[in-house]
Amino acid sequence: MPGSNNSLNGEPPVLRPPGTGPGEPNEPKPLPKRGDPLPEPRNIIITDGHQYDLPATCIHRPGFNTSGTAVAVNINSYPIERFGNGVICQYDVLIGSGVEKRGLITAVWNSKLLQDQIGPGWVFDGNRLAWHLKEHQSKQYTIDLDVEQGVVTKPGRSNSHKVQIRPSTKINLSAIQGYLDGKMSMDNAVLQAIDFFDHLMRVTPSKIMWPVKRSFYHPKLAERIPMGGGMEAVKGIYQTIRVAHGGKLVVNVDVSNTCFWGDWPVHIIARQVVGLGTILEIGTHYQKTKESFRDREKTSLTMARLMKMRKLRFHVDYRGISDKMKKKTFIIKDFSYQNAYDWMFDYKDRETEVVTRMSLRDYFLKTYEHHLEFATLPVVETMTKGVAFPMEICYSRPAQRYPFKLDSEATARMIKFAVTRPPERRAAIEEGIRRLDWANDRYLKNYGLKPVPQMQETQARLLVPPVVQFGGTGQQKPGTSGRWRLDGQKFLLPNKKDLVAWGVSFINTVGPTMMEEGIASNFIRTFVNTYKGHGGVVSNTVPLIIESPRDEAVGCLDLFKAIVAKHPGTKPQIMVFMLSGKDSLCYERIKKSCDCRFGVVSQCMQNLHVKRSQGQYISNVLMKFNAKLGGTTARVAGKNKDYGHFKVPTMIMGADVSHAAPGSLQPSMAAVTVMMDKIGCRYAAACETNGHRVEMITQSNLMSMLTPLFTEWMSNYGLGRLPLHFYYFRDGVSEAQYQHVIQQELKYIKMIWRKLDNEGKGSSFEKMRFTVVVASKRHHIRFFPKERTSACDKNGNPCPGVLVERDVTHPFEYDFYLNSHSAIQGTARPTHYHVLLDEAKMNPTELQNMIYEHCYQYMRSTTPVSMFPAIYYAHLASKRAVCHENKPMSAGHKSNEEQQRRQLIELAERINLEGKKMSAHKDEKLRRFTEPESRPLVKMINDNQILWSMWYI
Repeated sequence: MPGSNNSLNGEPPVLRPPGTGPGEPNEPKPLPKRGDPLPEPRNIIITDGHQYDLPATCIHRPGFNTSGTAVAVNINSYPIERFGNGVICQYDVLIGSGVEKRGLITAVWNSKLLQDQIGPGWVFDGNRLAWHLKEHQSKQYTIDLDVEQGVVTKPGRSNSHKVQIRPSTKINLSAIQGYLDGKMSMDNAVLQAIDFFDHLMRVTPSKIMWPVKRSFYHPKLAERIPMGGGMEAVKGIYQTIRVAHGGKLVVNVDVSNTCFWGDWPVHIIARQVVGLGTILEIGTHYQKTKESFRDREKTSLTMARLMKMRKLRFHVDYRGISDKMKKKTFIIKDFSYQNAYDWMFDYKDRETEVVTRMSLRDYFLKTYEHHLEFATLPVVETMTKGVAFPMEICYSRPAQRYPFKLDSEATARMIKFAVTRPPERRAAIEEGIRRLDWANDRYLKNYGLKPVPQMQETQARLLVPPVVQFGGTGQQKPGTSGRWRLDGQKFLLPNKKDLVAWGVSFINTVGPTMMEEGIASNFIRTFVNTYKGHGGVVSNTVPLIIESPRDEAVGCLDLFKAIVAKHPGTKPQIMVFMLSGKDSLCYERIKKSCDCRFGVVSQCMQNLHVKRSQGQYISNVLMKFNAKLGGTTARVAGKNKDYGHFKVPTMIMGADVSHAAPGSLQPSMAAVTVMMDKIGCRYAAACETNGHRVEMITQSNLMSMLTPLFTEWMSNYGLGRLPLHFYYFRDGVSEAQYQHVIQQELKYIKMIWRKLDNEGKGSSFEKMRFTVVVASKRHHIRFFPKERTSACDKNGNPCPGVLVERDVTHPFEYDFYLNSHSAIQGTARPTHYHVLLDEAKMNPTELQNMIYEHCYQYMRSTTPVSMFPAIYYAHLASKRAVCHENKPMSAGHKSNEEQQRRQLIELAERINLEGKKMSAHKDEKLRRFTEPESRPLVKMINDNQILWSMWYI
């Protein structure tokens, strides 16, 4: 219609701050008095011909939970007793032309030549900003690093760098107190002051430890273990400053763990990186690949794996080396296919001035009488033109973070290293506090910042654990243990349809886990009897069992045809596969065939567990088996029989976007889950690619995924009407993206509901109330309950149900930390929930208890989970979405580093880009091949109503 602003047609929505709409006065409001709540700013969003009134900031905390019992809990946050309230001068710093790398910027700033000229007391962010107590005029300096290092500058080359420091703004530290007192909102002045304090806290630790963002690793005292692959895991300390409830600043301190390249000989690192048994094998592999760039890259993975070591900093050490040379740092540019015998250069004798052609190996032998033990290893080329070294004389510099994703074995070792029980973690945190030594930090003293080195104690709540209701009169009371058993219990709801059309296939590979038909038959007999004992309805107790070939896709087709032949006129209800190992590619091929080719749910099991045939394992598998067939494991007892926790028809939706490892070309996966019953136990899911590393779910994805799910809910559970209360639980977004969730994703969700309401010719949309909650576990808050209290388990972890709303939460906004699970190992990590919108005006007790109790309704577990199930299911679905990628499964794992590297190398060769950088996107041909793919996923066949099932669980 003329004059409308319809974002569905590609036009942007109109955003208007309050008081600026047509006909509205635009007069400034008086500032609130001390202690008065701040007014809630709102945005008026006009789209699809309708006006949506959405908050521009998160809602304020309406109160506190009053259920359960009060418990005292220590938290790894440290109050700041005093912080300055004066004015800090901020400066823009430009070193060189502005494109210099961080290493050079740091070297110039820390140089004695510059520090002597600018004086003490400066705080520098390592890039473009600096702060000082005093006001200075704009100044420019020239710093010659050769003079700094006592090096003679070579003719025609300069190591001088210009440094410009000019005032940019003034930061009033009293803005923080004004915000904490409720006198002003979280504006740029407050953010600048907090950012300054955050950088101030890093200055001294960065001088004595290895800094990695907000974490610090001591070069000598830190605990470390070798990880293989040329790296080692190091334990450090994390600290950050934040505003907190109670009108105060706190420092969050925690243990951090990361991987660094080992400061070892480069040839030792190289051997571990390529995964060979001996050092000499590296040279042997290279001898086979010397003919050309193309052959070298295509016939051996040695070079591809060694590419990880590019940009590694190192120094050299050999017989007769000078101190000056030993102090130099070089950077690996590449590994040559030539070894020290083959690398030739023109050597000029200093005495005779005769130039001879000499190999690198002969040069070291003649000049330094240094005999190379591993002369057949590839030569290391450096970033300095024409400079190369034999690999065995190169030694890695310390403090170089390992930037790649860990493989499965390294991940397991890292988890084992990082996992510590609460007493050990608390002791490590306290040791980190001693190393940080706040009391003697001259920078903190200079700027008036004084943290208290004692942990914050807060009054938490221990929520009442619910009773778990099974079928019939079966109940379990886990109490604060957070565990219950399935023994003798029937599922709350068994499979919807009698199980008739199903079959089993076992896929064998040579080895101890080979399956025999007799063993498979005995297991299935036990499996069926156990399922019937849990209430499952099974008519066909002897399904067909076949052995499939090693090709999983052919095996899926064979089993499908066999079931259809045995049960004409019907599709399989479920297909069961017994696998020889944990090959993820085999699993993915099975899932893709079943989901997208046949539209049938499937269940995979490992032969090792099948042979053991343990009762607990069978019951655990049956929880998933029953859920896929339309059943429900259990629910929380004592709630409304029809609506559970809910007083009105309610829908819950969860969403998550998962991203591949940095550097991967794999697209991000968006997944949504929608409640498909009235009590919040069963969830259907939909997935789609969401661009490359895009966190906000696109409008087209939300429309395509949610419309059929919403329609199905209305048809089967809403009696054709819209829900009166809609919960949206979102995972994985940062605080900076909270408003994007409200102003983008929620807006699109409302558009879908309005469209469905208009199609039904009703007016239900106006009655709907929306509640939006963001959940996150990406934080460093940990609970340390006092020993021998009701809130503490035997390992020192908090019991399920510990809720923290004070002292470490936001000063005003509606957030809380909830530990809903029982930690199996290590220190429990609570989930941080932040309520962005609550149009239903629920009291905190009602909302928080609902979230906690729903964690006991997770379908495939006999323990409460750590995060709200709708989000947990969305995470599972996004991981399963990888199986539905629109690519041949024979191509292997697209996320695998070596597979991607091979593909890029071949593509580069195909377009004759030998010697060019792989990141040269200026070349249109290379750009087409190397830009991330984001093709839609293969659609699932819905003949068997698989889309409404829990296919992903």
